[in-house]
Amino acid sequence: SVRYQGHVVILGDVNPGAEVVAGGNIIVMGHLRGVAHAGAGGNESALIAAFRLNPTQLRIANHITRAPDGENPDPEQPEVARISGGTVIIERYHPGGSKYFSF
Repeated sequence: SVRYQGHVVILGDVNPGAEVVAGGNIIVMGHLRGVAHAGAGGNESALIAAFRLNPTQLRIANHITRAPDGENPDPEQPEVARISGGTVIIERYHPGGSKYFSF
């Protein structure tokens, strides 16, 4: 388990059973397969990004989501999870996508 009040950047994988909790953004330079909770203090502008985003659970502020049952998505590109319209959305990361990051 990793807990930090600011932004967290992980160089490597987050495996099943692992948990990352951050008050800010979570960036995983690897495969995210564990639990990630960004914006833990209620920050709905926080985001979660990973080279391969396949978590057991994603939380941003007080919003929680997980992969649908029966599906085993294994994205081939980096993805970003963020809040839009009161729900967690996941979309492909586009280079030059500075609209996501506001460090």
